[in-house]
Amino acid sequence: MMTETHINSNHVLNSGLNAKSEIDKMDDVGWKAKLKIPPKDKRIKTSDVTDTRGNEFEEFCLKRELLMGIFEKGWEKPSPIQEASIPIALSGKDVLARAKNGTGKTGAYSIPVLEQVDPRKDVIQALVIVPTRELALQTSQICIELAKHMDIKVMVTTGGTDLRDDIMRIYQKVQVIIATPGRILDLMDKNVANMDHCKILVLDEADKLLSQDFKGMLDHVISRLPHERQILLYSATFPLTVKQFMEKHLRDPYEINLMEELTLKGVTQYYAFVQERQKVHCLNTLFSKLQITQSIIFCNSTQRVELLAKKITDLGYCCYYIHAKMAQAHRNRVFHDFRAGLCRNLFTDAPVHGHKY
Repeated sequence: MMTETHINSNHVLNSGLNAKSEIDKMDDVGWKAKLKIPPKDKRIKTSDVTDTRGNEFEEFCLKRELLMGIFEKGWEKPSPIQEASIPIALSGKDVLARAKNGTGKTGAYSIPVLEQVDPRKDVIQALVIVPTRELALQTSQICIELAKHMDIKVMVTTGGTDLRDDIMRIYQKVQVIIATPGRILDLMDKNVANMDHCKILVLDEADKLLSQDFKGMLDHVISRLPHERQILLYSATFPLTVKQFMEKHLRDPYEINLMEELTLKGVTQYYAFVQERQKVHCLNTLFSKLQITQSIIFCNSTQRVELLAKKITDLGYCCYYIHAKMAQAHRNRVFHDFRAGLCRNLFTDAPVHGHKY
């Protein structure tokens, strides 16, 4: 009698396990159907992002939670730089990649970084350094969206914000930091940002990070990282400073070059040589003759930003302006309104080309 009962119990247990297995299989098949996919991006795409080998994100053997974030971001297939970069970065090799802005560079390094972070470890495991506050905010937003189904804490820290607030946040659970060079060095030098377990360093727009504006800062950062680390370096141009940095710090890097030219396909550039006193008249002519949806006008000083913005406003054109001397909250608000289409023209002294409009 006892034996019969025992057999029946096993039968029930096995039936339960089989049923659970079937449910798991159904879940494996139907998980994508449950995602909140945004509307399909119907904007025209150039070969810079469509000329792929036909890979799928699932082929990279990524965590289910990360794939969910990728698809809910609206990314359907990897772009050329993502196809080339993600599998190599996941292998642990150093990467030196040349690719244009606007071709998916942020995803090319964010995806392997998030895949390699261990959410169970309450330590800083990856550091992404970018040259500007605007690019840091944009990058952090993408990382946060990609990691929305993962238990990974992403923090952004830049100059122009309250250092004490950053110190309070970094003492909480943080595993990925996106930062500008000066601010992360401040946190390191104050022994607030502990990099003993930071195994991945990403340098986006490395040509700018290695310019005179940030002279020596990256060497200082790397000196605070573990000896065994991975460096992912992305740069649109490859000046001598990048070559020297690569030879000094990268170990047998895998090189990716998707740069035939700097300009994105579909973009036409024009150059107008005008004297100083003709510049306002030139802008007035462009605004009056061309059907411009939105424009960004770069200036070489904060004083010129305000001066030109005032003159163009006096001519009857709506314009916003942002520059380095403005409070970060004000800059963010102006840029948010510009992206929302509340104004057609933006004057700036900051390299905001990394933003997507």
